[in-house]
Amino acid sequence: MNKQEFVTFVAEQNKRKKVEAEKVIDMFTSSVIDAIRENNEISLQGFGQFYTSKIKARTGRNPKNGQPVNIPEQTLAKFSAGQKLKDACNR
Repeated sequence: MNKQEFVTFVAEQNKRKKVEAEKVIDMFTSSVIDAIRENNEISLQGFGQFYTSKIKARTGRNPKNGQPVNIPEQTLAKFSAGQKLKDACNR
């Protein structure tokens, strides 16, 4: 389901206009992005948890020529599903 399909789904489920549903979705996603950017964890009981995880710098290999390549440290956004979401997937 892409964003527009999801907007339609949310609007129909909640008997709202598509414009209202899109504003809510945009507010939620931008707020999650801003919170994660500031290294905050977001825990929505039953739904899941958004958090960051660091990967240390390391040395890799270029697959074309085998030369060593320095891979810098990275911070990744992660999501862990809550129990209600897990249960909904296994109906």
